[in-house]
Amino acid sequence: MKNRVAIIGCGNIGLSLLQGLMKNSEIEAAKITVTRRNTEELEYLKQSGVNVTTDNKKAVKDSDLVVIAVKPYNIVGILEEIKDQLDPGKHILISVTAGVSIKEIQDQLKIKLPVFRAMPNISASVAKSVSCISHGDALKNEIDAVRNLFNYLGTSMIIDEELMQSATILGACGVAYVLRFIRAMIQGGIQIGFDAKTASEIVNQTVKGAAELLIQRQTHPESEIDKVTTPKGCTIVGLNEMEHNGFSSSLIKGIVASYEKIEK
Repeated sequence: MKNRVAIIGCGNIGLSLLQGLMKNSEIEAAKITVTRRNTEELEYLKQSGVNVTTDNKKAVKDSDLVVIAVKPYNIVGILEEIKDQLDPGKHILISVTAGVSIKEIQDQLKIKLPVFRAMPNISASVAKSVSCISHGDALKNEIDAVRNLFNYLGTSMIIDEELMQSATILGACGVAYVLRFIRAMIQGGIQIGFDAKTASEIVNQTVKGAAELLIQRQTHPESEIDKVTTPKGCTIVGLNEMEHNGFSSSLIKGIVASYEKIEK
């Protein structure tokens, strides 16, 4: 990887991005710089070769791809701090901060610079994220550079910026929804006789296998469900009982409720 990367604000999501990048043997740790106001919790990273600093300006100066991973209420101050270090001929700026538009970022910088928004999720830490990316009028080589970065963390796709809030709900918040579903399956497994560890192993692999089935076969979930729901069988009885209690409806309502919250 030729481009040097700076992650400004190495909190939960920034650390997930870093962990995913470090899993890839093509990326040199020495080409990654991370910043945080208090770096004590990141000191262990230095032994791997990652540059750890509190100096946002230096991090930007020593990088090509600048990832802004701070909270929304901090981004204006960060952009104001680093804008004099940004070189339009060198830098690409990528914001993973939710709810802040490309135009708002460009208006704050007041310089013509390639600006992208990206929405990965915490599965980036194990290189299994889906990252939705939007941009303004970026050039092909700039788009390729950003997609290459996020492809190290899983898969990526380009979407319209107006869908970025939806991507936040479905792709980022969605991890929590799936984890809550997994937890419930484990609890059910315990109730029917398994110990917690065994139930977790079975459920985790079952969920992983179901997702991989859809990814590889590119089929609709219902077509795969049909293959395991025999007439009068235990699967269809369980599915119908879940639906009678609002399983699909509650999930859809939860997604819509989260979306309405972020829109406000």
